Amino acid sequence: MEWLNYHHLLYFWTVVREGSISKAAEKLRLAQPTISAQIRQLEESLGERLFERQGRTLVPTDVGRLVYRYADEIFSIGRELLETLRGRPAGRPLQLTVGVANSVPKLVVYRLLRPALQGPEAIHLMCREDSTERLVAELATHSLDVVITDTPAPEHVRVKAFSHLLGESETSFFAPPALASRLRRQFPASLKDAPALLPAPNTALRRGIDEWCAKQELRLRVIGEFEDTALMKVFCQATPAVFPAPAAIEQDICRFYGVRVVGRTSGVKERYYAISVERRLKHPGVIAITTTAREDVFR
Repeated sequence: MEWLNYHHLLYFWTVVREGSISKAAEKLRLAQPTISAQIRQLEESLGERLFERQGRTLVPTDVGRLVYRYADEIFSIGRELLETLRGRPAGRPLQLTVGVANSVPKLVVYRLLRPALQGPEAIHLMCREDSTERLVAELATHSLDVVITDTPAPEHVRVKAFSHLLGESETSFFAPPALASRLRRQFPASLKDAPALLPAPNTALRRGIDEWCAKQELRLRVIGEFEDTALMKVFCQATPAVFPAPAAIEQDICRFYGVRVVGRTSGVKERYYAISVERRLKHPGVIAITTTAREDVFR
């Protein structure tokens, strides 16, 4: 049976994280030749080169990046084991750091995260917004516990991550009361040439709407496009235009933004995911999010 030397793996992992052998030596309090020698032994045992030189800099090879991802998961599990055995300091809340993709409606995020703060265990919530690609990349450094997004983990982002489906929702169209009353009568045909505020073209919802409009032979008169869906809804409060949003939060949208439902279609569906580096979710806050999604928000 072949055995993996975890000391060698730790030295390799530290070099990648610190960016150089000299910084890793300082971190580990070892001599640089010692680390270099043990990384060479790891390469010999694996039968693969883990680093290559680019100028004066050592960078991981493709195999090196693969080994790093596995090493990162191995040592992450080790840290979780120690934290579980030692227990958290008394009175200190468990931190939940959530990455939220820009394209996910803020009311959906609120509905998903609220139960995490209302559970029996005290949780300190931190939220960060960015593109799905950047947030998923940050999972590798354990800066985030979970990412909430409307697409699975991108394949081109080299992070070993798992996409947990939270649920899906049909799409409703909303407008200020007077316009909604007029467009509601012959929906969806009434949307033809109607002024519309839509998500940005690079979002999953926009792609779904464009395909649906093509099938319905509809052409909306797009007067605004937004990456931030909350900003889109704010604009609609003062602009006579129609906009799309998940049917799962119809009541919340009408109450918060003073708009009315024009109509609903099953031809455009949005799916939402919780992306993590864990195949099996363990964080109590993340479990609360997934449970709420399946039993309340997207039931």
